[in-house]
Amino acid sequence: MRQLTLIICVVIFCTSALSQEKESPYKTDLLKDGIWIATGLGLNAVGVTMIQNKDGLTEAEVQALDKEDIWKIDRWAAGNYSKADGELSYFPFYASFALPIAFLPSDAERNNFGQISVLYLETMATVGAMFTITAGAVHKSRPLVYNESIPMKERRDNDAQRSFFGGHVAATSAAAFFTAKVFQDFNPNSRAIPYVWTGAVVIPAFVGYLRTTSGKHFLTDNLMAFGVGAATGILVPEIHKKTNESLNLYPTAAFNINGTGLNSRGLGLSYTF
Repeated sequence: MRQLTLIICVVIFCTSALSQEKESPYKTDLLKDGIWIATGLGLNAVGVTMIQNKDGLTEAEVQALDKEDIWKIDRWAAGNYSKADGELSYFPFYASFALPIAFLPSDAERNNFGQISVLYLETMATVGAMFTITAGAVHKSRPLVYNESIPMKERRDNDAQRSFFGGHVAATSAAAFFTAKVFQDFNPNSRAIPYVWTGAVVIPAFVGYLRTTSGKHFLTDNLMAFGVGAATGILVPEIHKKTNESLNLYPTAAFNINGTGLNSRGLGLSYTF
């Protein structure tokens, strides 16, 4: 699988280098973008491992949970559970990953689709790293854990302890806002721009609604996810614009001096005056 991923990345980069045209508003660099993507994917792997190694709750800990301890803005969602809404949320979630295909009918975007693919991969790798590491590090019970009609086994499961923040909403928001941002940059005078941005807001908002009613996340979990995804979807293309020479966003990682392992990871943001 790793070899296949590497091959796909190489093909995308080669396509980008060969297909980048003058009409593209973006600039890409094989080395810098390669490091960005490789670091992002590596941090995703670290985050997934952290999620898998999380501990679930004991039965006593579940019984000790009290809705009154939850913020008022979230308290109304405690106990939500809907398997149907949870399954329904996957349809717009997966569909959002294909949104960049909407660029294909346009000559300018189609001629630079390899370059757009690089930016898209960077966007999703970045938001994925932020989500997985946060979900792995933060222990917060999902709303469904407060529902006493659900089997105790499901309420105790470690998967039920990663409510913050919403991965579905973050990924959908990143894909949707990336699509809107790139569309506007390639078509600054298009009358469709307001509708494209409206869609970028509505799609992840709908996913967030379903993830809340299904008992997977509280409102604040999804609001944070929406913001993280939107910011990533907008900033990654913006950083690569030819007219932007001052803003730079990059993934970071630091290791213990004694070599015991990774102890710091995240994103670096720099602005040159």
